[in-house]
Amino acid sequence: MTGLVPFSPVVSDAAAVGVGAVCGALCRHHIGKAATERISRDPNLKYLTGWHTAGINILGSFVLGGVFGTPIVNAGAGAGAETPKASLPSSAMRKPPVVGTCSGGNTMGSMVSGIGMTPRMKLLLGVGFCGSFTTFSTYSVDLVNMMGRGEMGKACSYLMVNNMGGVVAAAAGMMVVKKIMKM
Repeated sequence: MTGLVPFSPVVSDAAAVGVGAVCGALCRHHIGKAATERISRDPNLKYLTGWHTAGINILGSFVLGGVFGTPIVNAGAGAGAETPKASLPSSAMRKPPVVGTCSGGNTMGSMVSGIGMTPRMKLLLGVGFCGSFTTFSTYSVDLVNMMGRGEMGKACSYLMVNNMGGVVAAAAGMMVVKKIMKM
């Protein structure tokens, strides 16, 4: 019998993405709501209307960079075990790094190489959480609305901050994880 059975890899992956998506969407909603309420209470902050989306997108890019930069480990085979390469996308085929040595010459690889995320945890955090936390559609609508109101300078700034900020934040997230992994 074929199909979706409880706890099959397809069901487990879908559940991971779903849980991550719910958490990401709720975080985004609450941050957006808090920012909107704060801006509406203080007329001096009116110029920040819509900018919370840029902040969320940049933060999400940083988190996704960190998720992507984290080594992949296999949850079922114990610390240091690799996930079989055939089950991973080509971009994920890398071995967790072995880091440093202890005094006495013992490698820390047996302790440190188990640090990482399973492919399913990467689905939960990357596809699920970051996918629903960040939002290209809201960014696009904000940008179109700014242009529609004739706020071309603000629209150009918003475009640059979202795009450049997201790229820089993703790179920073990757670098932070690589730095932590070398410790």
